[in-house]
Amino acid sequence: MPHLSSDLDAIRAVWQQTTGSAVIDGADPVVLRTMEDAELLAFTDAMGRLIRDGQAALARASAEVARRSPSELGKDGLAKKQGFLNPAHLVAAATGGRVSGAAQLIAVGAATADRQTLTGESLPPTHPHVAAALAAGSISIDAAAAITGMLDKVSPRADSGDADRMEKILAAKAADIPFDLLLRVIREAEARLDPDGVAPREEELKADRMLSFREDNRGMLHCRFVLDPESGAPVKAAIEAIVTHQIRARRHGNDADGSDNSGGSDDADGSAVMDDPRSIPQMQADALAMIALHVIGCSAVPAVAATTLVVRVDAQTLTDGVGAGQADGLTGPVSAGTIRRMAAAAGVIPMVLGTASLPLDLGRTARLFSPAQRIALGERDGGCACCGLDVAYTEAHHIQWWKRDAGPTDLDNGVLLCPPCHTRMHEDGWVIRVEQGQVWFIPPPHVDISQTPRLGGKARFALGELAPTG
Repeated sequence: MPHLSSDLDAIRAVWQQTTGSAVIDGADPVVLRTMEDAELLAFTDAMGRLIRDGQAALARASAEVARRSPSELGKDGLAKKQGFLNPAHLVAAATGGRVSGAAQLIAVGAATADRQTLTGESLPPTHPHVAAALAAGSISIDAAAAITGMLDKVSPRADSGDADRMEKILAAKAADIPFDLLLRVIREAEARLDPDGVAPREEELKADRMLSFREDNRGMLHCRFVLDPESGAPVKAAIEAIVTHQIRARRHGNDADGSDNSGGSDDADGSAVMDDPRSIPQMQADALAMIALHVIGCSAVPAVAATTLVVRVDAQTLTDGVGAGQADGLTGPVSAGTIRRMAAAAGVIPMVLGTASLPLDLGRTARLFSPAQRIALGERDGGCACCGLDVAYTEAHHIQWWKRDAGPTDLDNGVLLCPPCHTRMHEDGWVIRVEQGQVWFIPPPHVDISQTPRLGGKARFALGELAPTG
């Protein structure tokens, strides 16, 4: 059961250290401003733990409210006796939140609570690994809901042993990675557990594709489109390529060691060479207009390096036609059939995994990372090796700088980073190492006194093999 008492003790200890009083008023801005950095971090961590444990306890209570409010009891059910339409409305009234959030609490509580047979025999929860993680306070309700929801959806078709092992992996991942990355891992897990379901799901998505135009009274054209993965991936890749190229051009010398051959240096000062006040959404709108103008007869190609879209699939999946792969710019799995069609299109590069690798080290013979090297780095890092941002917004950088450190243009000396993470690595004194194809980030002492290496790149959220546990 969640450790609410110990959470409160931890909060009280930090508060008393700052104020000398055990009476907690966490909303007092004066006290918060007087806290030292370490005290504020300890207080924030303890409050976060209290919230996670409190949500876990609330989920259990919500599930019990639902158990006492079955529809067959009618007006005698707990919720209706209290004047509520159903248990979710009762819980929502108690929390002051949305009914959908209350329904999520009920679902997670039911999925992670101990069960009983009709004869009173005790049974473990439907999802014991998620239940254990919730009880330990290591994952949030949102993470628990995402994992259990996916597992329940595929349970009619998935092998029960594989589903149990996958639940254990996902519960551990949820404790270590941000929620956005966890959703990416969950989509991959769903494709693993239900490979035959990827293509039908894509057909459902394809049937929902649409594009509509509407002009308002100011003359502004409102465009709304919803695209399936096969249609959306190249559109996203083309627009992102133009926008990324223009963002890089803002910086003096363009310090991207990228494949656009624009030159530059790891030592570039990052100063702007042109005044471009456009926001990212505005730049994306302009990019779409550029593409359209080119299609209808513009004599000049939009100012952007050649754009490629990489789709990844293992050899067995490509041979059997069952299962899924990945496409640049999309976090969800793509069916083998879709990958085959995409690989036949111009500008789409199929990367068949499991085959012999190419020699991609250039040493000191070339300063800029080649297109082939960027593709290989994208496969290893999965986007920004630090934060996981889409590969389209990353740049290939020398870990040991080309000019200052005489670093080679080799894969083991390259890393994909988005501009904010790249700046943070340099300004805060982080060290990056590549060992056996994995990227590790070593924090400076002021972030972690022990300087414990932190795993980055795709390995950070990779599922690995579902080997049977013995």
